[in-house]
Amino acid sequence: MNRTTGALTNAASKIPNLRWYIAGLLLFAAVINYIDRQVFSILAPDLQRIIGWSELDYGRIVIAFQLAYAVMLLVSGRLVDWIGTRMGFMIAIVWWSIAAAGHALATNAFQFGLARFALGIGEAANFPASVKAVAEWFPARERATATGIFNGGPTVGAILAPILVPLIAAALGWQAAFILTGLVGFAWVVAWWWLYYRPEVHPRITPEELHYIQEGAGAPKTEKVPWLALLKYRQTWAYAVGKMLPDPVWWFFLFWLPKFLAQNFGIRGKDQMWLLAFVYVMAGIGSVVGGYSSSALIKRGWSVNKARKTTFGVIALAMPVVIFAAFTSNPWTAVLLIGFATALHQAFSTTVFTFAADMFPSKALGSVTGIGGALAGIVSMVAAEYTGRILQANPGDYLPMFLVAGTAYMVALLIIHLLVPRLEPADLR
Repeated sequence: MNRTTGALTNAASKIPNLRWYIAGLLLFAAVINYIDRQVFSILAPDLQRIIGWSELDYGRIVIAFQLAYAVMLLVSGRLVDWIGTRMGFMIAIVWWSIAAAGHALATNAFQFGLARFALGIGEAANFPASVKAVAEWFPARERATATGIFNGGPTVGAILAPILVPLIAAALGWQAAFILTGLVGFAWVVAWWWLYYRPEVHPRITPEELHYIQEGAGAPKTEKVPWLALLKYRQTWAYAVGKMLPDPVWWFFLFWLPKFLAQNFGIRGKDQMWLLAFVYVMAGIGSVVGGYSSSALIKRGWSVNKARKTTFGVIALAMPVVIFAAFTSNPWTAVLLIGFATALHQAFSTTVFTFAADMFPSKALGSVTGIGGALAGIVSMVAAEYTGRILQANPGDYLPMFLVAGTAYMVALLIIHLLVPRLEPADLR
C-alpha cells in the first residue's frame, strides 16, 4: 500500500511537457532584461532636460553599457559553461536587478554611465544562458521555436516598458521607475531556482519527455573546449558575423527611437507610449514567426542549412524598406516602417541563436555565444559613438543610421554563407 501511494505521489509530481515551462521562464527573464535595459532610453529625453547632457554624452552613456556587456559576454558565456545554467543565470539576474534599481541614485551623466556599466555586467549572461538552456532542454527540431519564444522576451519587455515607465515616472518620479522595475527580477529568481535543473537530473521530468529530448539532441556532448580554440572554427565566426552586423541596428532602435520621436516629431513622454509599444509588438511577432518559419521548413523535410538560410534571405531582402523612415514627415509612417524592421531583425536574431545550437554542442555553446556577443558589442560601441557624433553635429539627421540598418543584413548573410556553405556542425574532437 505504501509503495503504491509512493508511486502515485511520484507520478503526480511529474510535469508533462516540462521543457515548455522552461521556455516560459526564459521568456520571462528576457522580458525583465529588456524592461530594465529600456527604462533609461525611455526617460532619456526628459532626463536630458533635468540633468543636462549633450548628444555625445548620451552616446557615451550608451557605450558604457555596451562596453560592460561586450566584455562580460566573453566572461559570462564561459562562466555559464563552467558553473552551469541554473546557478549562472540566477547570479546574473540578481546582479542586474540591483544595478537597474541603482540608477535611481545617479545625479549626472558620469553616474548614469557607471550605473549602465553595472547593468551591462549582469545583463550579458541572459542570452548565453538562454541559448544553453534551450540546447539542454530541446531536441534540434524544436530549438528554433523555443529560441523564438525567449527571443520574443525583448519585444514583450520593450512593449511593456514604454507603457509602464512613463506612468510610474509621472506618478512617483523617475527614480521610482528604476527601483520598481529593478525589483521584479527577484520574483523570477525564486521560480528559476525551484524549476530549473538539467533534464537528466530533473526530479519532475517524465521518462517519456527525457527520452524525447535525448533522442533528438543532435550533436553529442563533448568536454569543455578551450576558449581560444573556438576561434579557429569557421562556425564560430559565422555566428559572430550574424551578431556583429545586425546587433548595432537593434541597439540603435532600442536606445535612439525615443529620441528620434522627440527630435523629429516633437513627441515625448507618455505621448510616445503607444508608438513605441506598436514598434515592439511588431518585433515580437517577428521573433515568433522567424523561429517558427525555419522549424516548420525543417519539419517539411528541408535541410537545416536550406531552412535557416532561406529565412535569412527573405529578411535581408525586405530590410531596406526601413531607409524610408528617414524621409517621412508622418510619425505613424515612420513607426510602421521601423516596426517592420524590428520584426525582421528579431526574426533574423532568433535564427542566428538557433544556428549556434545547430553547429555547437551544449558544452561549448555558452562560450560561442559569448564570443559572438562580445564582438557584436565592440561593433555596437563604434556605432553608438558614430551615432552620437552625427547627431551632435546635425540633430535630427538619422539617415546614415537608417542606411546602415537597411543593408547590414544582406552583408551578414553573404559572409555567413561564405564561412559555412553547408552549415555543418563543428568537429570539436
